[in-house]
Amino acid sequence: MALRWQAKLSIAAILFICTEDTLSLGDRPMDTAERHSSASRSRQQLLDTTASQKSKLEPGFDLLQPTNVTALVGKTAYLTCRVHNLGDKTVSWVRHRDIHILTAGAYTYTSDQRFQALHKPNTGSNNEWSEWTLCIKWAQERDEGIYECQISTSPLKSHQYHLDVVVPTATILGGPELYVGAGSTINLTCAIHFSWEPPAFIFWYYNGAVMSYDSPRGGVSVITEKGNDVTTSWLLIQAAQPSDSGEYRCKPSNANMSSIRVHVLNGERPEAMQTGTAGPTLSSSCLLVSLIILYISYV
Repeated sequence: MALRWQAKLSIAAILFICTEDTLSLGDRPMDTAERHSSASRSRQQLLDTTASQKSKLEPGFDLLQPTNVTALVGKTAYLTCRVHNLGDKTVSWVRHRDIHILTAGAYTYTSDQRFQALHKPNTGSNNEWSEWTLCIKWAQERDEGIYECQISTSPLKSHQYHLDVVVPTATILGGPELYVGAGSTINLTCAIHFSWEPPAFIFWYYNGAVMSYDSPRGGVSVITEKGNDVTTSWLLIQAAQPSDSGEYRCKPSNANMSSIRVHVLNGERPEAMQTGTAGPTLSSSCLLVSLIILYISYV
């Protein structure tokens, strides 16, 4: 009996000691190594969560980029497609009229060497943006039309751009018919637009022949103002006579030819009759020069 009681006391003591040790292990504070390991696990979990969120962002286009592009004939046209969150996807340029792939990534897939792919990475905040530009050298009128910027997602994402190629154009203002009274001044204004540089020269024609400004008729002069956007040439014919009636043409060195038909009337005043000026009046500097020329011609 005494032995059984002693055995029970021993077992109870062992259980108490084990329980006390277990509680002591569970409640003791973490040491430096354990705290560092826990912080590392938390940091890694945060990085994994951030990476997972970024991987869920879909590629897309910058819809604020202009989609209507104008280029001068003979110059370089640039179509720029701005993309965000591209990831491992590819950006391609496709010509809409024949569904021809022109570029894919940095590579060009056309035998026309005027086309080139330009890539500018990391152009926006947080390195999320990249620009993919289709470069068309020596643009021609046939290059006009719609071009698509495509992202190789599934399904495919595309954004359209319209290219307009403009040609230098000469226009005689006030045409195609101009009526003036005999004795008045014929003032013809030829404006040249869409020229990447001022024309080297501008010829005026009368009934198919180049006009002479020192002919016996006299009173004929030309004033030209060259500008970056518009070049203007004025043909002035003093004391108009019926013999001055006919077709007048303006032909710049770098643009098409424009024409107008002038009618010099004696006493008749049709409804279409004007004051003898085709287009806007001369600027003050040109008017002064024209008056000086007229004064010299009459002296």
